[in-house]
Order: sequence, then C-alpha cells, then structure tokens
Amino acid sequence: MSESITEFRQLALDESILSALDDMGFVAPTPIQAASIPLLLEGRDALGKAQTGTGKTAAFSLPLLNKINLKQHNPQAIIMAPTRELAIQVAAEVKNLGRNIKGLKVLEIYGGASIVDQMRALSRGAHIIVGTPGRVKDLLNRDRLNLGEVHTFILDEADEMLKMGFVDDVTWILEKAPDTAQRILFSATMPPMVKTIVDRYLREPARVDVAGTNHTVDKVEQNFWVVKGVEKDEAMSRLLETEETDASIVFVRTRQDTERLADWLSARGFKAAALHGDIPQSQRERTVDNIKNGVIDILVATDVVARGLDVPRITHVFNYDIPFDVESYIHRIGRTGRAGRKGKAILLVRTNQMRMLRTIERVTKSTMEEIQLPHRDQVAECRLAALAAELQADKEFVALDAFTDLINKLQETLEIDATTIAAMLLKRQQGKRPLFYKGPDPMIAAMERAKNRRSDRGERGERGGRGDRPERGERRQYNNDDFDTYQLEVGREQGVQVKDIVGALANELGFTKGSIGAIKLAPGHTYVQLPKKMSADVAGKLKKLRIRQNETKAVVVEGVDLTIERRPRTGGGRDDNRGGNGRGGYRGNRENREGGRGGERRFDRNKGGDHRGSHRGERAPGGRGRGRSERSEG
Repeated sequence: MSESITEFRQLALDESILSALDDMGFVAPTPIQAASIPLLLEGRDALGKAQTGTGKTAAFSLPLLNKINLKQHNPQAIIMAPTRELAIQVAAEVKNLGRNIKGLKVLEIYGGASIVDQMRALSRGAHIIVGTPGRVKDLLNRDRLNLGEVHTFILDEADEMLKMGFVDDVTWILEKAPDTAQRILFSATMPPMVKTIVDRYLREPARVDVAGTNHTVDKVEQNFWVVKGVEKDEAMSRLLETEETDASIVFVRTRQDTERLADWLSARGFKAAALHGDIPQSQRERTVDNIKNGVIDILVATDVVARGLDVPRITHVFNYDIPFDVESYIHRIGRTGRAGRKGKAILLVRTNQMRMLRTIERVTKSTMEEIQLPHRDQVAECRLAALAAELQADKEFVALDAFTDLINKLQETLEIDATTIAAMLLKRQQGKRPLFYKGPDPMIAAMERAKNRRSDRGERGERGGRGDRPERGERRQYNNDDFDTYQLEVGREQGVQVKDIVGALANELGFTKGSIGAIKLAPGHTYVQLPKKMSADVAGKLKKLRIRQNETKAVVVEGVDLTIERRPRTGGGRDDNRGGNGRGGYRGNRENREGGRGGERRFDRNKGGDHRGSHRGERAPGGRGRGRSERSEG
C-alpha cells in the first residue's frame, strides 16, 4: 500500500489536517509515514521500527488527530516519551500538525515542572496527553488523570525509555489501559525488553520496518579529528571559529563537563550555555528558546537532555566525547540535518577509540572523513574576516559622525594619529581571541614530537625492545590503602553492568576516573573500591544510591580480594591460561558455554567504545548507565 502513496492527500485524513500540512509545505509522506498511517487509521496495534529524523512523530500523530473528538472532556490519547525535552518536542509537533483543528487541547506533563499546574490544566480538559512515564504514573496515582476514555496509547522511542529504567512505570501504565485501546510502539532498535512489551501488550500488531535506510546519516556530512597536538578544548575553539556554523550542539558525557566547557567557551567570547539533567526545567526551556532565537549559538549538552531537540538553526553537531554506542551517535547527529536540511557532524576521537569509530561506520553504512585541525593563523584569519564583516555592516547602517568627532578629539588629546588609535582599539577588541599570532603554532611542534615518538617506538620494535611496556602478566598498580571496598546489592541478576555502576557513581556522586578503583560484578551483588576519604554528603548519597531502580544498600566490607593476577602464557596452548581462577579482577561468574570458562567476567571498554584495558573508573556517558536523577523525568 505504501508504495503507491506519493502524497498526503491520498490518505484518508481530515481536510483540517491536510490544510495544515499544505501550510507547512509538506506534500509527500516519508516512508515510515506512508507505511504507518493507513494501518493506524484502521485502528490496528502497530510496531514501528525507525531511526530518529525519519518523520515518525507525524506518522503516529496524524492518524491520532484524525480521530479526536473535540466534544470529549477527558483525555483520548496518551503519548509517552523518555525525556522531558522529547515530550515537549512531540507536543509542539502535534500542536503544529493540528493547528487548524479548532479547540484542540494538547497537554505536556513531565517531572521538573509544577504538578499542581499540571493537575489544574487536566481539570480544564485535554484531548491528548504527552508525558514522561514517571509523571503520568504519578498523576494516575493521585486520581487526577482519567484513562477511562483513552482510545490510543503511544510509546515513542521505546528502546530508550526502557533502557533508562522506565520499564516498571511503562508496564504499570499499560496494565491500566482500557482493553479496547489501540497500542502503538515506535523504536529505533528491538532489544529483548521491547520485544517482551510488544508480545505482552500489543494484539497482533502490524509491523513497519524502515530502519534499513538511515536517512539521518544520509543527510549529515560526517568528519572526525584524531586528538593530537593540542587539548580538546583548544580544538573545539578552533573548529567553532573556522567552521561556517549558525548554531551548534557540543556533546559531552558528564554534567560536570557541560558546565566546565560552556564556561571555558564563554570566557573566550563564544555565546555558549550548558544543558544537563540537574538544571531546573524552567531554565532548560529558556536555554532552548535562547538558541532558537539566536541569544546563544552553542549548547554544551549531555545525550539525554538533547534528545528530541529540533532547532532549525543547528547546522553542526560536535562530539567532544565519543558516545558509548552507535544508537547514541545516531541520535546525536540527528539534531542536525532534520526535515530535509543538511547538517555536519564532527567527532573528536582518541587513537584508542578508533575501534568504536569503525563500528559506527560499519553499523551506519557510512564513511567518516578525517580532517586536520586548523592552524592558529587560519583561526586568526577567520576572526579578522568576521570582524571585517561586522564593520562592513556598521559602515552601511550606523551613524558614525559623532564617533568621527571623538577620533579627532583623541588625536589632539593623546597626540597620536588615527591609525594608532584604531590599532589600540583593535587590540582591546580582540580580548582572549587574538587577531594575529607571533611565533610558531605549538600544535605543529607537538605533532612533530608525537611523530618522533612513533618513529622511536618503531625502531625499538625492530630491535626487539619493549620500551616501558609492562611484561605480559604484569599490571599497573595503585595504592589499595587509599580505598575501601563497598558491597552493592545489585548485580547481573538485576541487569546491571559495569558501565551502570560507573555511570551512577560519576553522575550521581561526582566520582572521577581516578576515584573509582576495581569493580567486581557478580550475579547478586557488586564489589567496588571507593576512596576512604569521602565527604559526609557523598557518603550519605552513596547509601541512598539506586541503580536501574534497585537500592544498592552500599556497605563497607573487608577481606575481598579485587586484585588481578594474570598467569603468564605457557607453551601448553590456549587452555593453560583459562582454567577456573586463571583470571581474577572483576570477571563475574559467566555461565559455562560448553563446560568452559570460569572466573569473573571482565568489562571490555572497547565494546562500549572507549579505552582499552581493564576498568579503572571512567566518566559515564550522558545517556547511559546513570542513576535516577539523570533521567529527564524528575
């Protein structure tokens, strides 16, 4: 059916909806819209698989708007989204698509905003509710949200919603859905938990899969720069000044880095602001409005809060930190190149992260082009060109007579010529962003040193030397006397992974790379080393820490050996090194596949896209492995 649909007017949509599409300039549906809308108009349950930026919001919104009864007071549809930002974005699009439906009421409900105001709005009536699972559940528990007349339940970005720990809330809400209600689920991927939801709550769903072609990736030019020669902050500054950007998003992993990098950029004259889960919702909304209106040009954000942002001005996405998975990368670059617009994404990648970059290329079926960082003289030229453009505009529109008189007075007072006065003013103008540099670019010298080091390593390799590398079986040591070992009452049986532990400790308690020691994951619990010197505030938060909605009940334990002792390889073959306790550390008890490996499971960073070797603590990704407050639920 979808192959023959080339225009929206071929679909059985109300004229008020078609007129809104005409006003917006939309004539032809996207593949997900052409495939989904006829099925949803029939009232069937449906499972849609589509990447971000494919038009899936309109795919479920248009059929929903087509059957809204404006005379009905109670809600008729519940749309659930994983984050506040996405809920706001979806609600805005639904309102836009229904702009010509007189009397339509769409209400957003989410944590971080006044629940009293939301209850008051519900009492006045709403046709469509767009909300996050936690706030929807909260209002249901308070008997302020009535599901009795709801005929449609929609889960948008279901994989992300369940990944963030909302499975209990979602299933609780679906249990209360009327038996006759239509259930629609959209997801970019189909992990086991999503399949479980589909099998349990959807009735013979129609399946629509357009994930084979990633239109988001197709519309975005992708480049990467290998971190070398200069620090990443300086690299970001150079890229922001030399790329022809309108507005940009810079993605980092942690809340702390959003604030730090935004402050660093602001101090150098950039109009930048941080966006993360700890910022009050009202301020977050102002920040998004500011970038839409040109008050700021750069958002430094974590993955979760930027999900769902659709700002036409965003021409560039900078991945300051490489994401831990491909889906996060696709969501990131999907903030640009939307609705047919072109965009550009640049990834800053360290040499030991190249494996993740190649994984992204393989999964997205795309190729990233390596770029070289601009030399600082090129940056200065761009600054001068920008200043010249500003002066050109002033020459055309600004009355300068009064300032000309001032120049004449200054010449007399200071006894210097106009050229010298202009030079003095330009010197003041440049601030921390020089209009020219003296001496060679330190980046060139640093790159040359790195090249020489690689050459030296190559020569040592030819002579059979190992340099300073540890022999096999050795391991870098740290002082265990500085750490206490804590037992957390969560493990693999609760679906917890090492990255969840690290993410919660980094995001919720502020632990950094050097302050997290060894981690040992077991079926029902986890051991983790944390500093002995811990503030009372952090210690209090640790006791209340929740991971994947489970209380950790952290307590100090003694006598647990978390050191790793690797046996050197012998000539007896592979199995000599793989017997029961041949490897220690945090290798959780893996189920024997064929009577095979014992010992504890080791977390491999490369599978998550960052760093090689054993885990010694890492900042968590913005959108994965976090504790409760990083959810944008509130």
